[in-house]
Amino acid sequence: MLDAHQLNECETLLQSHDPDRWLACRFIPARHRAAVVALYAFNADVVRIRSVVSEPLAGEMRLQYWRDVLNQPRQDHANPLAAALWAVLDRYHLPTAPLLALLDARVDDLYDAPPADVTALELYCGETCSVLFRYASLVLADGSGTGPASLSGTAGVAYALTGLVRASGWLASEGRVVFPLDRLDAYGLTADQIRAGTHAGEAGELIRELSGLAMQRLRETLDGFSAIPAPIRPAYAPLALVKPWLERLQAVNPLLELPSDVPQWQKPFRLWRAAVRGVSF
Repeated sequence: MLDAHQLNECETLLQSHDPDRWLACRFIPARHRAAVVALYAFNADVVRIRSVVSEPLAGEMRLQYWRDVLNQPRQDHANPLAAALWAVLDRYHLPTAPLLALLDARVDDLYDAPPADVTALELYCGETCSVLFRYASLVLADGSGTGPASLSGTAGVAYALTGLVRASGWLASEGRVVFPLDRLDAYGLTADQIRAGTHAGEAGELIRELSGLAMQRLRETLDGFSAIPAPIRPAYAPLALVKPWLERLQAVNPLLELPSDVPQWQKPFRLWRAAVRGVSF
């Protein structure tokens, strides 16, 4: 499906820019691993756009490149990532519409406007992350059942929201505020105060609220996990890192201090156990 060059490019990009998902792919069955790596590498390339452009217009142009790739399937793509992505979409009969929605959602990364409310924040998490859980599930199912599609929705919100809260201090230093405007207003805060780092202490309750929402979505996913067929479990293995990440958030304010990561030596075991037994508390 993927030639050696395409797979090497995908592996290299993913390991460099999303090492946790790259590590999780080590526990995907070998016959499907390259496909999941290619999907995750596409996502990693899109995520890094904001960090490699100096102005939003340049980022919009890069996003448009990927839209053109998805809208022109029969072209011979010189870009090995594009060729690999289309090889996967063709092999597993995956639709392009959710990936186009992902690209549209990523436009928000290029601008500094916070989400309007919690609903908008969850929608962003769903469009940018839930689709990855869903597509990985479809790849592993390879035409058989995947379990309830709704679980990929809550899984994506849990994973993405946790990541956004953990990175909220660094993102604020870059001018991007991930906290919803309605919740900022409820706590008497503004986006500019978050960017300036002048009211980090007052934002503590809001951080705990959003962390609690991420934990709630994780619990909702795991409550329905028994409905996921065993062969699909590796698609959800990244969720094994969410609870320990959230536990570490309880000890620090991410606007003041970068939360500690799960120790690198623990990650392979956590991901392996989740891939084999399923994610649990």
